[in-house]
Amino acid sequence: MRVLKQLVCFGWQQVLSCLFPVVIFASLAFTQIMPLPVLPRYDWLLIICLLMQWWMVHFGLETRNELKVITLFHFIGLVLEIFKVHMGSWSYPEEGYFKIFGVPLYSGFMYASVASYLCQAWRRLKVELIKWPPFLVVVPLAAAIYLNFFTHHYWIDVRWWLSGLVILVFWQSWVTYEVDGTRYHMPLALSFVLIGFFIWIAENIATFFGAWEYPNQTDAWSLVHLGKVSSWLLLVIVSFLIVATLKQAKRKIPLG
Repeated sequence: MRVLKQLVCFGWQQVLSCLFPVVIFASLAFTQIMPLPVLPRYDWLLIICLLMQWWMVHFGLETRNELKVITLFHFIGLVLEIFKVHMGSWSYPEEGYFKIFGVPLYSGFMYASVASYLCQAWRRLKVELIKWPPFLVVVPLAAAIYLNFFTHHYWIDVRWWLSGLVILVFWQSWVTYEVDGTRYHMPLALSFVLIGFFIWIAENIATFFGAWEYPNQTDAWSLVHLGKVSSWLLLVIVSFLIVATLKQAKRKIPLG
């Protein structure tokens, strides 16, 4: 019964932390099925995301400091989306008034929702880091991972070298979290893999409901290639490193 209670409590905290992503997926499904008046579907998705963001901050589900982090992720994600669409990695084939270089503005919220989850889970589960590497190691590593999403189109793809470097840098790092008064811990690298895998599952759901499409999904939807897990894993690592670095830098003024 103790284990069951802990699992239920942990699951509930995860549900609360995933509220923003859940709303995005529900909106993707709803707007795919139901005809929409006045505006194109992508624009309605932007409106829904903006309203959801306002609602979460207004009612205290997200703090203003967390909103700053989420806004940063929105910008980082939008820049990446514009580049990837330009390179033909994927596309947004539907019409929309609020598009920049073929990318609807709502797309940035999909990255922001990852930051929302990380920030809220961090706060709700009272996450702490053990043997966190120095700032001068973490920041260049995060920057290198992010830049590789751009440079591999023109140069060699070094994602696997970067993945090995992540394992080396964080080999002794652990993350601890609290569930109903009891603290647990796991290797940081394992948490990266778990989050990356579940985001890959979320990506399959998103493409199924037409959030975007890969070239091989133009004629009919198909499962996103498992190799994309490595991309999402690296993106999760970048996201986690940014949030963790900001948390460490603002330890005396907590983000949440």
